[in-house]
Amino acid sequence: MPERQRMLGGEPYNSRDESLLATAHRARALMSQFAAAPSTDPEQRRSILTQLLGGVGEDVWIEPPFFCDYGANLYIGAHSFVNVNCVFLDSAEIRIGANALIGPGVQFVTAFHPLLARDRVVPETSRAPGQAPYVNQALPIRIGSSVWIGAGAILLPGVTIGDNVTIGAASLVTSDIPSDSLAFGQPCRVQRSLT
Repeated sequence: MPERQRMLGGEPYNSRDESLLATAHRARALMSQFAAAPSTDPEQRRSILTQLLGGVGEDVWIEPPFFCDYGANLYIGAHSFVNVNCVFLDSAEIRIGANALIGPGVQFVTAFHPLLARDRVVPETSRAPGQAPYVNQALPIRIGSSVWIGAGAILLPGVTIGDNVTIGAASLVTSDIPSDSLAFGQPCRVQRSLT
């Protein structure tokens, strides 16, 4: 099974696989082009985003700099705004609905490693050529429509946020948040309904 398929399927994968590395290097080149594109040239910026991302809706605005691992596994819905210094570790899919507001410094982290060092570190003596020295896995992150995620929030692997949710700044989102909720904290918890 190809490493990309293993990665997207939540199975352990080799992050040093040649195909994955090629996609990652391509993403870095496109991110550099995007950062250098003038903010007064939305057509050029959109052209770069459509090459970089798995899907980008109409009227998406991303303030550079931003970072993604692969780009191909990141989908951003129409009329969404992403502020500066956001990180999208898209080893699994990250899907963001329409009309999202993503504050500065928000991190979407799909990748994780086994907790026990003996399961996480691949001993040098049993490592195949070109194999990463550690075990990687990833779980998708899903964000509904009309969600506002405050500055500095961190979303961990496998979380789903429903529609019409507000996540407070600096929150650590470790579990799912239902639609129409205000949630914040470390860990992030629903504070009240927004209906």
